[in-house]
Amino acid sequence: MAVPKKKTSSSKRDQRKANWKKKAAVAAQKALSLGKSVLTNRSTSFIYPQSEEEEEE
Repeated sequence: MAVPKKKTSSSKRDQRKANWKKKAAVAAQKALSLGKSVLTNRSTSFIYPQSEEEEEE
């Protein structure tokens, strides 16, 4: 079984964890922003098909 030769320092481990958490926070912020823009009909990224009922009115 493969085993690392030396123990990873706690500072290196903490750096990796902080980087991972930062990436997750940025992704969550983008998702929240996109959700807000979609809900307020300000999104230009999506084109929604109009249903037939709305076109007849």
